[in-house]
Amino acid sequence: MSEPHTWLTGLGLVESPRWHDGRLYFSDWTAGEVIALDPDGGHEVVARVDSLPLCTAWQADGRLMIVDSRRGALLRREPDGSLVPHADLSGLGRGWNDIVVGGRGDVYVNRIGFDMLAGGEFAPGSVVHVGPDGSAREVAGDIAFPNGMAVTRDNATLIVADSYGNRLTAFDIGADGGLANRRVWAETGEDHPDGICVDAEGAVWYADVGNRRCVRVREGGEVLQTVTVDRGCFACTLGGHDGRTLFIVAAEWRMPEMVPPGTGRVLSIRVAVPGADWA
Repeated sequence: MSEPHTWLTGLGLVESPRWHDGRLYFSDWTAGEVIALDPDGGHEVVARVDSLPLCTAWQADGRLMIVDSRRGALLRREPDGSLVPHADLSGLGRGWNDIVVGGRGDVYVNRIGFDMLAGGEFAPGSVVHVGPDGSAREVAGDIAFPNGMAVTRDNATLIVADSYGNRLTAFDIGADGGLANRRVWAETGEDHPDGICVDAEGAVWYADVGNRRCVRVREGGEVLQTVTVDRGCFACTLGGHDGRTLFIVAAEWRMPEMVPPGTGRVLSIRVAVPGADWA
């Protein structure tokens, strides 16, 4: 297998890569920036939010959704670049983390149940569904450490990476966005899955920080492919002109020193199977 291509270096804690409209978007959490990367290597900051975590996802109408974890809010980026409140999450807890938007418009945001960076006592986390009107309700709980999320191509299943549970957990998505039929989609052994994406064959790529790799698995846990790099892999997504470029955001885990310029990088490698429409 060829070596990963390096797009950008000198970043902080990089996360939440998303391919949208011909560009890769990702977050530099420690800089408080959402950055767009062009196929020619040019890049620009498209939003600034003083929040850590700082995850994003795209709605079907082309508006960017941003999780402002610090304030317990879901923001929406308008066409003029302004950020406006979309949903108030503060009444449902703290520690807001990842977000995914499905093809039907379902928005899911998850939260960690404790303050990991401050050494808080462990408590499990949950997943919240946000409706078109901004209403938010918890739809799944008791997830040890909810991290990356993805919706399958048929919009029928939500997959959640449970980092502390060493597994990918799946739920059926109901007509109202509710979740049911919780089950283990794949055990990940010694890996702690972080950011994930789904490909066109229904397999999942997950990133692992401690083992410095991204792994492609089939439902049931069969490992199909592994990409190893020289630093922790925080998240990955499929994109590029044909959907066959696996973009990886990676860095050395050195909190709280992960401020730019740091060890954060954007990498990529070509793969055989393209991404799914709503991963």
